[in-house]
Amino acid sequence: MNNENFTLGEKIVSPSYVRQGLQARRGHEQLIRILLEQGKCPEEGWSESTIELFLNELAVMDSNNFLGNCGVGEREGRVASSLVARRHYRLIHGIGRSGDIAAVQPKAAGSSLLNKITNSVVLDVLKFAGVRSVSSCFVVPMATGMSLTLCFLTLRHRRPTARYILWPRIDQKSCFKSMITAGFEPVVIENVLEGDELRTDLEAVEKKIEELGAENILCIHSTTSCFAPRVPDRQVTHSVRDLLEELAVMCAKYNIPHIVNNAYGVQSSKCMHLIQQGARLGRIDAFVQSLDKNFMVPVGGAIIAGFDDEFIKEISKMYPGRASASPSLDVLITLLTLGASGYKKLLSERKELYTHLAQELKALAERHGERLLHTPHNPISLAMSLDGLQARCDKAVTQLGSMLFTRQVSGARVVPLGMEQTVSGHAFRGFMSHSDAYPCPYLNAASAIGITKNDVELSIKRLDKCLKSLKKEGNMEKSDLLTPSEGLDDQTVP
Repeated sequence: MNNENFTLGEKIVSPSYVRQGLQARRGHEQLIRILLEQGKCPEEGWSESTIELFLNELAVMDSNNFLGNCGVGEREGRVASSLVARRHYRLIHGIGRSGDIAAVQPKAAGSSLLNKITNSVVLDVLKFAGVRSVSSCFVVPMATGMSLTLCFLTLRHRRPTARYILWPRIDQKSCFKSMITAGFEPVVIENVLEGDELRTDLEAVEKKIEELGAENILCIHSTTSCFAPRVPDRQVTHSVRDLLEELAVMCAKYNIPHIVNNAYGVQSSKCMHLIQQGARLGRIDAFVQSLDKNFMVPVGGAIIAGFDDEFIKEISKMYPGRASASPSLDVLITLLTLGASGYKKLLSERKELYTHLAQELKALAERHGERLLHTPHNPISLAMSLDGLQARCDKAVTQLGSMLFTRQVSGARVVPLGMEQTVSGHAFRGFMSHSDAYPCPYLNAASAIGITKNDVELSIKRLDKCLKSLKKEGNMEKSDLLTPSEGLDDQTVP
């Protein structure tokens, strides 16, 4: 209701009551005004009523919600199910136009405003999360792999003769397939083992640049967030003058573009700092991060960000056709609910629980004659050796993974020795371990955003039970036949 309607209301209900309602309404509108004015994530989260008021106001700006609208086109925002319409807050037109995902739709001013304000709020979050010099970003309704593909396809127009992408190895299928799908030939750079950590072989990267020729290389495709014992791509070395982001500096030296897979790195201040340093000291053209992994929303969206507005704009124009607004809507609702303070609190809690998880996993490992692998440069993922388990039985390591899954421990990743896998025609030895021959089998666990202390303690308790069960001499086969419900009597952890 506007001021005129409130005035009319005073003729029906006591004016003092109406004025009180008007003041309450203005409180909601003030929050919306500040959001539109500043384009930043509000410091404190909004109530659901404010968020729904804002979304309903946006929806009535779209032509499919105009009273008396008469549509005769092929795309008029018609929805057969009222349940579907409500699920999307009647924002049906999606985002962008056929030539640009960031373009404004004339008949969908509300959806277009949603798109613009979401990109602005997300940019603010990337800045306070650690990449303060990032200048542009947009939400794309594709997960990380396809978003990387979009970046590579955009670079093709800038480097039409380039054929190769240099890729320091990380055993995750989608980032490898993103290069294949874009039509390029990945050149896998094997990692080097330093202590327990697997790190980028910088000498091999430079040697390969000189061998292939910089002009034939589309880009270097590096990684921040990854499973231990892999650590972020040889991010920092101490020199006499300053911290040096070596891959980024190498890209600047040879004038080769640099695309960073930052899939779940927004939640890590260390990963974000490394991107900031890389852009400051060398070259990073774009970095891509998942929405679901960093903002706890449904799978299906990513953020493509960078330091050159024109290049990020080029990427957005490469997207063919309009796009779903669902990922933008989900992340905007989430950030408005949390506010900057709420999101920062989640980041802080994740960091604290990483330390707690490391301590618990180390203690468990020592009780079972194993050890927590020393991977201090990985700020999210941890790894525990499974040497003793492997020595008892060849199948025990993979059996452990099955047991954890049936006991509702999700996300734990068991990596056996010598696994081979062919991905898009490329054969990987030691697949999942980021190395042809890592010295030991191991189990991964991660402290990701949203994890709770109860998650840590319950998973450690169940892992302990599984290891004890597997170690019972002569009971290997029997333990595999335990019912899925066994071990679930420990739902409550003090």
